[in-house]
Amino acid sequence: MKSISRFVLHMVVLMISTLILYSCEDKSTDVKETITADIIIYGGTSAAITAAVEAKRSGKSVIVVSPDKHLGGLTSGGLGWTDTGDKSVIGGLAREFYQRIYKHYNTDEAWKWQPKSEYGNTGQGTPAMDGENRTMWIFEPRVAENVFEDLIKENEIRVYRDEWLDRENGVLVEDGTIKSISTLTGKTYSAKVFLDATYEGDLMAAAGVSYHVGREGKDVYGEKWNGVQTGVLHHKHWFQSNISPYIIPGDSTSGLLPRVSSKAPGKKHDGDHKIQAYCFRTCMTNHEANRVPFPKPEGYDPMQYELLARVFDSGWNEWFNKFDAIPNHKTDTNNHGPFSSDNIGMNYDYPEASYERRKEIIKEHEQYQKGLLWFVANDPRVPKNIQMEMQKWGLAKDEFVDNGNWPHQIYVREARRMVGEFVMTENELLKKSKTPNPIGLGSYTMDSHNAQRYIKPDGFVQNEGDIGVETNGPYTISYGSLVPKKSECENLLVPVCVSSSHIAFGSIRMEPVFMILGQSAAAAAVMAIDENTAVQNVDYTQLKKVLLSRGQIIE
Repeated sequence: MKSISRFVLHMVVLMISTLILYSCEDKSTDVKETITADIIIYGGTSAAITAAVEAKRSGKSVIVVSPDKHLGGLTSGGLGWTDTGDKSVIGGLAREFYQRIYKHYNTDEAWKWQPKSEYGNTGQGTPAMDGENRTMWIFEPRVAENVFEDLIKENEIRVYRDEWLDRENGVLVEDGTIKSISTLTGKTYSAKVFLDATYEGDLMAAAGVSYHVGREGKDVYGEKWNGVQTGVLHHKHWFQSNISPYIIPGDSTSGLLPRVSSKAPGKKHDGDHKIQAYCFRTCMTNHEANRVPFPKPEGYDPMQYELLARVFDSGWNEWFNKFDAIPNHKTDTNNHGPFSSDNIGMNYDYPEASYERRKEIIKEHEQYQKGLLWFVANDPRVPKNIQMEMQKWGLAKDEFVDNGNWPHQIYVREARRMVGEFVMTENELLKKSKTPNPIGLGSYTMDSHNAQRYIKPDGFVQNEGDIGVETNGPYTISYGSLVPKKSECENLLVPVCVSSSHIAFGSIRMEPVFMILGQSAAAAAVMAIDENTAVQNVDYTQLKKVLLSRGQIIE
């Protein structure tokens, strides 16, 4: 009897222990940690980092929630030949970034593959000054990334990487205020103010803020240069010779070559859903010790580049015109000519696409561009003088070392654009209209790359959308372009997908400007917290004083 009683007692204890253990485990899976800070910045771009630094230096707790593993966006992703415009209007943390670049290249250790004296001051346009104020505007991708990482480390900023916003159910909005955001890993982040510093504007969209994708018609904002631009040939990125788009030249029944649209381009100046082409800014080198031969991509199809072969046959010889030299015998290689790295017409659904679809688009762009490099270096149809020179080039072995020496960031030249409290248009950039409450300056040409490749009425191929219009000097950017309409959201700022027309965004979209806007947005976020007010109600007079004290140039 004693043994039975002991057995029963043992079983009862075991059951109670199991129930307690199960209860504890069940409770732990139901409770999810919420990570809090004064300011949450979603994105890993250059704007995100300058915003985070400004917030932290202003005494606020800040967290960067980055879908990217590498920080800096395009600035560290291959765009080392900086599109600056008037460098004198770049101030604040943006200028500090380029000062740090200069300090790096002012050391002997920076020049591994090339003597400093050989590179000299190529493309810098830097004022002849010494010490802390000296800047350098052209740099290697890994150097830029290291500068961003130094800023994060020195300012003790928390960064959560590879954290992707749950775009369907991950943004909690109550009474026009974002309370929290959640990512696909299950983490939740809560803050008083949020910044969307992504190229795509995913947080902005998920929060229910108004935005636009594509080109507005010129009458929407009373502009001259918006909408479809057939017949406008501002750069050399168009077919200067008559090139047939058909598989058998001149025979429309033989079918179209790849990457030519059969659809009509649309009426001039009308709006459409099309966006300017994306590409990768490839870092290349002809220094043998650091060169990796161009890889032949899986599924390579030379027919994809038949149009380029016909362009070469026409006598075009500008292939190397945008191999822009950056330090250590490397390049920031950009699109140039009628058929180049811009993958025209293959990105229309990217801004609104799911993560999975975006990955497919990025992969297709990578395959296209790798195949393009392989084609020029190896296809027998390429002129021998160009091919022999191209075979001296390859990818830089010491760049993007965890991604096969290929850039980790595609060049998202344009995606969503907010429709906020104030919309920047060409009229403000051209100084035809006054810009209210300026918080930074831009100065680059209103620059849009091609949006489509179509067949003209005469049966030959042409590109459309490439345009460059001078702004005739620097212009101011309104604080209202960083904030949504107050009726939509009161605690969100958007320093990248700013409230702007398509043609105005063609100038605003430059990386130094994004850094400027990131800092100004963070300064406003700090004030909104201190004043316990909506971001739309921040005292502009006081914000202006803060920005000027930070070295921003705003007028």
